[in-house]
Amino acid sequence: MKFVDEARIRVAAGDGGDGCVSFRREKFVPRGGPDGGDGGRGGSVYLVGDEGLNTLADFRHSRRYAAERGENGRGRQMTGRSGDDVIVPVPVGTVVTDRETGEVIGDVTAEGERLLVARGGDGGVGNIHFKSSTNRAPRQSTPGQDGERRELSLELRVLADVGLLGLPNAGKSTLIRAVSGARPRVADYPFTTLYPSLGVVRVGPGRSFVMADIPGLIEGAAEGAGLGVRFLKHLARNRLLLHVLDIACIYDDRDPAADARSVVDELAAFDPGLAARERWLVLNKIDLIPADERDAVAAEITAAMDWEGPVFLVSGESGEGTDYLCQRVMDRLEAMRGEGDADG
Repeated sequence: MKFVDEARIRVAAGDGGDGCVSFRREKFVPRGGPDGGDGGRGGSVYLVGDEGLNTLADFRHSRRYAAERGENGRGRQMTGRSGDDVIVPVPVGTVVTDRETGEVIGDVTAEGERLLVARGGDGGVGNIHFKSSTNRAPRQSTPGQDGERRELSLELRVLADVGLLGLPNAGKSTLIRAVSGARPRVADYPFTTLYPSLGVVRVGPGRSFVMADIPGLIEGAAEGAGLGVRFLKHLARNRLLLHVLDIACIYDDRDPAADARSVVDELAAFDPGLAARERWLVLNKIDLIPADERDAVAAEITAAMDWEGPVFLVSGESGEGTDYLCQRVMDRLEAMRGEGDADG
Protein backbone atom coordinates (compact mmCIF):
# COMPACT_ATOMS: atom_id res chain seq x y z
CA MET A 1 0.00 0.00 0.00
CA LYS A 2 1.28 3.45 -0.84
CA PHE A 3 2.41 5.54 2.12
CA VAL A 4 0.16 8.59 2.43
CA ASP A 5 0.84 10.99 5.30
CA GLU A 6 -1.56 13.85 4.50
CA ALA A 7 -5.30 13.92 3.82
CA ARG A 8 -8.34 16.19 3.89
CA ILE A 9 -11.76 15.17 5.12
CA ARG A 10 -15.11 16.83 5.82
CA VAL A 11 -16.99 15.97 8.98
CA ALA A 12 -20.54 16.89 9.91
CA ALA A 13 -22.07 16.22 13.30
CA GLY A 14 -25.80 15.61 13.52
CA ASP A 15 -28.24 18.42 14.25
CA GLY A 16 -30.23 18.21 17.45
CA GLY A 17 -33.87 17.14 17.21
CA ASP A 18 -36.61 19.73 17.65
CA GLY A 19 -38.56 20.16 20.86
CA CYS A 20 -42.20 19.10 20.72
CA VAL A 21 -45.39 21.10 21.31
CA SER A 22 -47.93 18.69 22.78
CA PHE A 23 -50.69 18.60 25.40
CA ARG A 24 -52.02 15.79 27.51
CA ARG A 25 -55.00 14.13 25.94
CA GLU A 26 -56.57 11.74 28.41
CA LYS A 27 -60.09 10.64 29.16
CA PHE A 28 -61.82 13.01 31.55
CA VAL A 29 -58.97 15.53 31.17
CA PRO A 30 -60.21 17.74 28.32
CA ARG A 31 -57.65 20.43 28.91
CA GLY A 32 -54.45 18.67 29.90
CA GLY A 33 -51.28 20.61 30.43
CA PRO A 34 -48.24 20.68 28.15
CA ASP A 35 -46.24 17.46 27.81
CA GLY A 36 -43.99 18.06 24.80
CA GLY A 37 -40.61 16.34 25.15
CA ASP A 38 -37.13 17.52 24.21
CA GLY A 39 -35.33 16.70 20.99
CA GLY A 40 -32.49 14.19 20.99
CA ARG A 41 -28.87 15.24 20.73
CA GLY A 42 -27.18 14.98 17.34
CA GLY A 43 -24.44 12.41 16.89
CA SER A 44 -20.81 13.52 17.10
CA VAL A 45 -17.80 12.56 14.98
CA TYR A 46 -14.70 11.10 16.65
CA LEU A 47 -11.32 10.06 15.33
CA VAL A 48 -9.91 7.02 17.13
CA GLY A 49 -6.32 5.79 17.17
CA ASP A 50 -5.77 2.41 15.49
CA GLU A 51 -2.30 0.84 15.67
CA GLY A 52 -3.26 -1.44 12.80
CA LEU A 53 -3.14 1.52 10.41
CA ASN A 54 0.11 3.07 9.22
CA THR A 55 -1.04 5.34 6.40
CA LEU A 56 -3.83 7.79 5.58
CA ALA A 57 -4.41 6.13 2.21
CA ASP A 58 -8.00 5.14 3.09
CA PHE A 59 -9.00 8.81 3.15
CA ARG A 60 -8.19 9.22 -0.53
CA HIS A 61 -11.47 7.45 -1.32
CA SER A 62 -13.64 8.24 1.69
CA ARG A 63 -13.57 11.91 2.61
CA ARG A 64 -16.99 12.73 4.08
CA TYR A 65 -18.27 11.58 7.45
CA ALA A 66 -21.67 12.58 8.80
CA ALA A 67 -23.35 11.60 12.06
CA GLU A 68 -27.09 11.11 12.57
CA ARG A 69 -29.53 13.85 13.44
CA GLY A 70 -31.27 13.59 16.80
CA GLU A 71 -34.95 12.63 16.68
CA ASN A 72 -37.63 15.18 17.52
CA GLY A 73 -39.26 15.15 20.93
CA ARG A 74 -42.72 13.64 21.33
CA GLY A 75 -45.75 13.93 23.56
CA ARG A 76 -45.93 12.44 27.05
CA GLN A 77 -42.62 14.14 27.80
CA MET A 78 -40.74 11.67 25.59
CA THR A 79 -37.25 12.80 24.60
CA GLY A 80 -36.18 12.03 21.05
CA ARG A 81 -33.47 9.43 20.48
CA SER A 82 -29.95 10.82 20.17
CA GLY A 83 -28.19 10.35 16.84
CA ASP A 84 -25.49 7.70 16.59
CA ASP A 85 -21.90 8.89 16.75
CA VAL A 86 -19.51 8.23 13.86
CA ILE A 87 -16.16 6.67 14.75
CA VAL A 88 -13.35 7.14 12.21
CA PRO A 89 -10.19 5.03 12.72
CA VAL A 90 -6.90 6.86 12.07
CA PRO A 91 -3.25 5.84 12.47
CA VAL A 92 -1.64 6.55 15.82
CA GLY A 93 0.39 9.74 15.34
CA THR A 94 -2.26 11.68 13.40
CA VAL A 95 -2.39 15.45 13.96
CA VAL A 96 -5.76 17.07 13.20
CA THR A 97 -6.14 20.71 12.12
CA ASP A 98 -9.20 22.79 11.24
CA ARG A 99 -8.50 24.00 7.70
CA GLU A 100 -10.59 27.17 8.04
CA THR A 101 -9.17 28.47 11.33
CA GLY A 102 -5.78 26.77 11.41
CA GLU A 103 -6.57 25.52 14.93
CA VAL A 104 -4.85 22.28 15.90
CA ILE A 105 -7.77 20.30 17.26
CA GLY A 106 -5.68 17.52 18.67
CA ASP A 107 -3.16 14.75 18.27
CA VAL A 108 -4.05 11.04 18.36
CA THR A 109 -1.08 9.42 20.09
CA ALA A 110 -2.37 6.12 21.50
CA GLU A 111 -4.37 3.05 20.53
CA GLY A 112 -8.05 3.64 21.26
CA GLU A 113 -7.62 7.34 22.00
CA ARG A 114 -10.75 9.27 20.95
CA LEU A 115 -10.59 12.80 19.59
CA LEU A 116 -13.83 14.77 19.21
CA VAL A 117 -13.70 16.64 15.89
CA ALA A 118 -17.37 17.62 15.40
CA ARG A 119 -19.82 17.96 18.29
CA GLY A 120 -23.46 17.06 17.81
CA GLY A 121 -26.06 19.77 18.28
CA ASP A 122 -28.13 19.89 21.46
CA GLY A 123 -31.77 18.95 21.18
CA GLY A 124 -34.44 21.61 21.34
CA VAL A 125 -36.72 21.86 24.37
CA GLY A 126 -40.39 20.93 24.42
CA ASN A 127 -43.26 23.14 25.51
CA ILE A 128 -43.40 21.58 28.97
CA HIS A 129 -40.47 23.81 29.89
CA PHE A 130 -42.43 26.98 29.06
CA LYS A 131 -45.32 26.36 31.45
CA SER A 132 -45.74 29.06 34.06
CA SER A 133 -48.34 30.50 36.40
CA THR A 134 -49.31 32.97 33.70
CA ASN A 135 -49.02 30.64 30.71
CA ARG A 136 -50.55 27.27 31.41
CA ALA A 137 -50.83 26.21 27.76
CA PRO A 138 -47.61 27.32 26.09
CA ARG A 139 -47.23 26.67 22.41
CA GLN A 140 -43.53 27.36 22.43
CA SER A 141 -40.67 24.99 21.77
CA THR A 142 -37.17 25.42 20.40
CA PRO A 143 -35.52 23.80 17.40
CA GLY A 144 -32.47 21.63 17.78
CA GLN A 145 -29.07 23.25 17.45
CA ASP A 146 -26.93 22.68 14.39
CA GLY A 147 -24.13 20.15 14.63
CA GLU A 148 -20.58 21.27 13.93
CA ARG A 149 -19.31 21.05 10.37
CA ARG A 150 -15.62 21.19 9.61
CA GLU A 151 -13.07 20.58 6.94
CA LEU A 152 -10.03 18.94 8.49
CA SER A 153 -6.42 18.37 7.56
CA LEU A 154 -4.96 15.09 8.77
CA GLU A 155 -1.21 14.79 9.03
CA LEU A 156 0.50 11.57 10.03
CA ARG A 157 3.73 11.94 11.95
CA VAL A 158 5.53 8.69 12.48
CA LEU A 159 5.88 7.69 16.12
CA ALA A 160 9.38 6.36 16.77
CA ASP A 161 11.90 6.60 19.58
CA VAL A 162 14.89 7.03 17.29
CA GLY A 163 15.18 8.68 13.89
CA LEU A 164 17.89 8.11 11.30
CA LEU A 165 18.95 11.08 9.22
CA GLY A 166 21.64 11.65 6.67
CA LEU A 167 22.34 12.15 3.00
CA PRO A 168 21.04 9.73 0.37
CA ASN A 169 23.09 6.52 0.28
CA ALA A 170 24.59 7.09 3.73
CA GLY A 171 23.51 3.53 4.49
CA LYS A 172 20.51 4.27 6.70
CA SER A 173 18.31 1.62 5.10
CA THR A 174 21.03 -1.01 5.38
CA LEU A 175 21.50 -0.08 9.03
CA ILE A 176 17.83 -0.36 9.95
CA ARG A 177 17.67 -3.72 8.17
CA ALA A 178 20.66 -4.92 10.17
CA VAL A 179 19.25 -4.04 13.59
CA SER A 180 15.49 -4.60 13.17
CA GLY A 181 12.83 -6.45 11.25
CA ALA A 182 12.31 -3.57 8.82
CA ARG A 183 12.89 -4.41 5.17
CA PRO A 184 13.27 -1.15 3.24
CA ARG A 185 14.56 -1.21 -0.32
CA VAL A 186 18.36 -1.08 -0.50
CA ALA A 187 20.24 -0.15 -3.67
CA ASP A 188 23.17 1.94 -4.84
CA TYR A 189 21.32 4.95 -6.20
CA PRO A 190 19.96 8.14 -4.62
CA PHE A 191 16.58 8.15 -2.90
CA THR A 192 16.27 4.39 -2.50
CA THR A 193 14.04 5.19 0.49
CA LEU A 194 10.92 6.91 -0.82
CA TYR A 195 8.81 6.69 2.34
CA PRO A 196 9.56 6.35 6.07
CA SER A 197 10.38 2.85 7.28
CA LEU A 198 9.84 1.68 10.85
CA GLY A 199 11.62 -1.16 12.60
CA VAL A 200 11.52 -2.55 16.13
CA VAL A 201 14.99 -3.02 17.60
CA ARG A 202 15.14 -5.65 20.36
CA VAL A 203 18.15 -5.59 22.67
CA GLY A 204 17.01 -8.12 25.25
CA PRO A 205 13.95 -9.58 26.99
CA GLY A 206 11.37 -6.85 27.35
CA ARG A 207 13.73 -4.18 26.01
CA SER A 208 13.09 -2.68 22.61
CA PHE A 209 12.67 0.61 20.79
CA VAL A 210 11.26 1.80 17.47
CA MET A 211 13.60 3.20 14.83
CA ALA A 212 12.51 5.28 11.83
CA ASP A 213 14.37 5.78 8.55
CA ILE A 214 13.28 8.76 6.45
CA PRO A 215 14.34 9.62 2.89
CA GLY A 216 17.79 11.17 2.66
CA LEU A 217 18.25 14.93 2.74
CA ILE A 218 19.98 17.02 0.11
CA GLU A 219 20.97 20.66 0.07
CA GLY A 220 17.84 22.79 -0.23
CA ALA A 221 15.58 20.14 1.30
CA ALA A 222 13.99 22.65 3.68
CA GLU A 223 12.94 24.70 0.64
CA GLY A 224 11.47 21.67 -1.09
CA ALA A 225 14.39 20.04 -2.92
CA GLY A 226 14.54 16.27 -3.06
CA LEU A 227 12.29 14.00 -1.02
CA GLY A 228 13.44 14.55 2.54
CA VAL A 229 11.58 17.80 3.25
CA ARG A 230 8.21 16.09 3.09
CA PHE A 231 9.26 13.72 5.83
CA LEU A 232 11.33 15.97 8.09
CA LYS A 233 8.23 16.47 10.21
CA HIS A 234 8.39 12.81 11.23
CA LEU A 235 11.62 13.49 13.12
CA ALA A 236 9.77 15.89 15.42
CA ARG A 237 8.51 12.98 17.51
CA ASN A 238 11.84 11.19 17.83
CA ARG A 239 13.54 11.51 21.19
CA LEU A 240 16.98 10.73 19.80
CA LEU A 241 18.43 11.30 16.33
CA LEU A 242 21.18 9.17 14.82
CA HIS A 243 23.09 11.13 12.21
CA VAL A 244 24.38 8.48 9.80
CA LEU A 245 27.49 9.46 7.84
CA ASP A 246 29.23 7.48 5.10
CA ILE A 247 32.80 7.28 6.42
CA ALA A 248 33.97 5.66 3.18
CA CYS A 249 33.05 8.71 1.11
CA ILE A 250 36.64 9.91 1.65
CA TYR A 251 37.55 7.51 -1.16
CA ASP A 252 35.19 9.42 -3.48
CA ASP A 253 36.93 12.74 -2.79
CA ARG A 254 33.98 13.87 -0.69
CA ASP A 255 34.26 15.67 2.63
CA PRO A 256 32.29 13.79 5.33
CA ALA A 257 32.33 16.83 7.62
CA ALA A 258 30.81 19.00 4.87
CA ASP A 259 28.18 16.32 4.26
CA ALA A 260 27.31 16.36 7.96
CA ARG A 261 27.08 20.14 8.11
CA SER A 262 24.72 20.21 5.12
CA VAL A 263 22.31 17.91 6.93
CA VAL A 264 22.41 19.99 10.10
CA ASP A 265 21.84 23.16 8.06
CA GLU A 266 18.73 21.65 6.49
CA LEU A 267 17.40 20.62 9.91
CA ALA A 268 17.94 24.12 11.28
CA ALA A 269 16.27 25.71 8.24
CA PHE A 270 13.23 23.48 8.61
CA ASP A 271 12.94 23.64 12.41
CA PRO A 272 15.63 25.02 14.75
CA GLY A 273 14.28 22.77 17.48
CA LEU A 274 15.17 19.71 15.42
CA ALA A 275 18.76 20.88 14.99
CA ALA A 276 18.99 21.23 18.77
CA ARG A 277 17.57 17.75 19.43
CA GLU A 278 19.94 15.24 21.02
CA ARG A 279 21.90 13.74 18.15
CA TRP A 280 24.56 11.03 17.97
CA LEU A 281 27.03 10.59 15.14
CA VAL A 282 27.10 7.17 13.48
CA LEU A 283 29.99 6.62 11.07
CA ASN A 284 28.74 3.87 8.79
CA LYS A 285 30.40 1.58 6.21
CA ILE A 286 33.54 0.95 8.29
CA ASP A 287 33.82 -2.39 6.46
CA LEU A 288 35.17 -0.35 3.53
CA ILE A 289 37.96 1.17 5.65
CA PRO A 290 41.04 -0.82 6.77
CA ALA A 291 40.67 -1.65 10.46
CA ASP A 292 43.93 0.06 11.41
CA GLU A 293 42.82 3.34 9.79
CA ARG A 294 39.29 3.66 11.16
CA ASP A 295 40.04 5.50 14.39
CA ALA A 296 42.27 8.02 12.64
CA VAL A 297 39.68 8.71 9.94
CA ALA A 298 36.94 9.07 12.57
CA ALA A 299 39.09 11.47 14.61
CA GLU A 300 39.77 13.57 11.53
CA ILE A 301 36.07 13.80 10.67
CA THR A 302 34.91 14.69 14.18
CA ALA A 303 37.68 17.31 14.52
CA ALA A 304 36.61 18.95 11.26
CA MET A 305 33.01 19.01 12.54
CA ASP A 306 33.96 20.27 16.02
CA TRP A 307 31.88 17.34 17.19
CA GLU A 308 31.76 16.70 20.93
CA GLY A 309 28.88 14.25 21.18
CA PRO A 310 28.81 10.43 21.14
CA VAL A 311 30.42 8.76 18.10
CA PHE A 312 29.87 5.19 16.92
CA LEU A 313 31.67 3.26 14.19
CA VAL A 314 29.43 0.66 12.56
CA SER A 315 28.82 -1.34 9.44
CA GLY A 316 25.22 -1.88 8.48
CA GLU A 317 26.46 -4.35 5.87
CA SER A 318 28.44 -6.64 8.21
CA GLY A 319 26.70 -5.73 11.46
CA GLU A 320 29.94 -4.74 13.14
CA GLY A 321 29.39 -2.28 15.97
CA THR A 322 25.59 -2.33 15.68
CA ASP A 323 24.93 -4.34 18.84
CA TYR A 324 26.91 -1.88 20.93
CA LEU A 325 25.15 1.07 19.29
CA CYS A 326 21.70 -0.36 19.96
CA GLN A 327 22.57 -1.18 23.56
CA ARG A 328 23.73 2.38 24.17
CA VAL A 329 20.61 3.76 22.48
CA MET A 330 18.39 1.58 24.68
CA ASP A 331 20.22 2.71 27.81
CA ARG A 332 19.80 6.36 26.83
CA LEU A 333 16.10 5.99 26.05
CA GLU A 334 15.50 4.33 29.41
CA ALA A 335 17.40 7.15 31.11
CA MET A 336 15.24 9.68 29.27
CA ARG A 337 12.10 7.93 30.49
CA GLY A 338 13.45 8.09 34.04
CA GLU A 339 14.19 11.78 33.66
CA GLY A 340 10.67 12.35 32.37
CA ASP A 341 9.16 10.48 35.34
CA ALA A 342 11.30 12.51 37.74
CA ASP A 343 10.20 15.78 36.13
CA GLY A 344 6.57 14.69 36.34
